Amino acid sequence: MVGQPRHRGEQQVAELVRVGVPGLQVSSVALIGEGVDHLAYEVNGELVVRFSKEDDPTRRAELIRSETGLLAAVAQISPLPVPEPVFTDAERGCWAYAKIPGTPLLDLPAPQRLLYAPALAATLGRFLAALHAAPSQRMAQFVSPDQVPMAEWRDEAAENYTAVVTEIPATRHGPAEAFLTAAPPQAGDGLVFSHNDLGVEHVLISPATQTITGVIDWSDAAFADAARDFALLYRDLGPAALTAALTSYQAHDTAALHDRVTFYARCSLLEDLAYGIQTGLKAYLDKSITALEWLFPT
Repeated sequence: MVGQPRHRGEQQVAELVRVGVPGLQVSSVALIGEGVDHLAYEVNGELVVRFSKEDDPTRRAELIRSETGLLAAVAQISPLPVPEPVFTDAERGCWAYAKIPGTPLLDLPAPQRLLYAPALAATLGRFLAALHAAPSQRMAQFVSPDQVPMAEWRDEAAENYTAVVTEIPATRHGPAEAFLTAAPPQAGDGLVFSHNDLGVEHVLISPATQTITGVIDWSDAAFADAARDFALLYRDLGPAALTAALTSYQAHDTAALHDRVTFYARCSLLEDLAYGIQTGLKAYLDKSITALEWLFPT
């Protein structure tokens, strides 16, 4: 945002919220996250306010309208809670939604996460069935196709492998290198409306009940191969979870789908491993090392 500070002051955020939600008494404001394209603040522990980093006011307003419109549309079809806009202020480049209760599934210890994985994945399979059946004409108002050739996925995975190979046990090198030198599977026949980044960091759960409370971060939503969503469940939650998800999804051609799921899961594992190393985020590093067991078996 030209001429404006990168991080907004707490008082400025509080004032914007008071305008957006008349009568709300603001007692706390905290910066909770910063991505490539946005800043996020938590207000009163119950409201999340996102600020776009886009400099151009017209483009910024378009992005906010598209993102909030998308979430409103998704809320109508999703069997799981998603962030729903409370107010938008396109002029100031922000919008807000009520915080969804729960803990990112990524934050659970790996043994606990994998123990609950099949039941959680069954719920996510039903969620994906609803998502992938969304009317294309309606969702095309908000998202575009995301079609990267399979060979490009493999080539990027090979670059990531070079960057992370020292973190991978030597016994896994052979299977990983065999994958990277093999021909990729055939691309899927069609595209569906997809979350397109359904990793465990974006799935919220109640630790007390082990149930899903919501799905967040829809910034990568697109028309994509259905296998992409399942791939991240496989990567993060393992083979039993994938079976449970596909069963509840009621996929018919599971053999062809499974080949693509495995391909995308392996590519995205190497990407996440590189991300964990680059950022120093141990949770990403640890879950990626764990997933080597089922994605690159010896």
